[in-house]
Amino acid sequence: MRDGAVMPKKHLGQHFLKDKNYVSRIIGTAEIGKDDVVVEIGPGTGALTFQLAELAGRVIAIEIDHALSQELAERAALYPNLTIIEADALRFPYETIETKFKVVANLPYYISTPILFRLMELRHKITSLTIMLQKEVAKRIVALPGGKDYGMLSIAVQFYAVPAIVFQIPPGAFFPVPEVNSAVLKIIPREKPAVAVRSEPLFWSVIKSAFSHRRKTLLNSLSMAGFPKEVTERILHTAGIAPLVRPEEIGMEAWGKIADALSEQHTGRSSHSID
Repeated sequence: MRDGAVMPKKHLGQHFLKDKNYVSRIIGTAEIGKDDVVVEIGPGTGALTFQLAELAGRVIAIEIDHALSQELAERAALYPNLTIIEADALRFPYETIETKFKVVANLPYYISTPILFRLMELRHKITSLTIMLQKEVAKRIVALPGGKDYGMLSIAVQFYAVPAIVFQIPPGAFFPVPEVNSAVLKIIPREKPAVAVRSEPLFWSVIKSAFSHRRKTLLNSLSMAGFPKEVTERILHTAGIAPLVRPEEIGMEAWGKIADALSEQHTGRSSHSID
């Protein structure tokens, strides 16, 4: 498709990759072989789609835009291993795919976080993710404790997977030109979570509670969320964690210790998942 063949829709956050050099780099990062099933989220004008079909055993491309999906479907007639599905990627039943698969995606900026949470829920079916998204979001995903980028998204991805920024893409590589820089991440799901915890729902409840008051000290943020202050203070002391540190300074293992200790206290807190 030519740049002007389909008018990008602002409400869908459409920015089509047009630079062939970056297309090749993304394909190479994904490491596609004939034994692979690939799920492409947001194929757009097909910059990646048909090259993926040349390399993979099967490609399932999910596109929410009717005009784009129709045009892609016409071109897909030449590729028996390529299926174009018009659907919302947030609601698509990935569980119905019979085999494990790799994800390749140019994620719309405005839904990148909920899609990542959705894909992390499906981690046991995914062998790798090669995703392009806003650079600032990518930095949050790979961030380590101690910086302003570290937060709920960092932990949500790193608990279940190993993410790495592979390279950045400038705005000029897209049509229309976005106002932000982009980055490509390679994410490999873990066989087991990064930290073994007694209760994952409580683990996420503690972290959500803390980061909802991230400007407060850890002791105060957990207390404001309803965890008894005297219990929390004792737990932090036992775990060797200073009560005056802020949530962004706490590493994964320390969060696990806090959650496990709270679990032992039988606090009666209600459970929450990461979504």
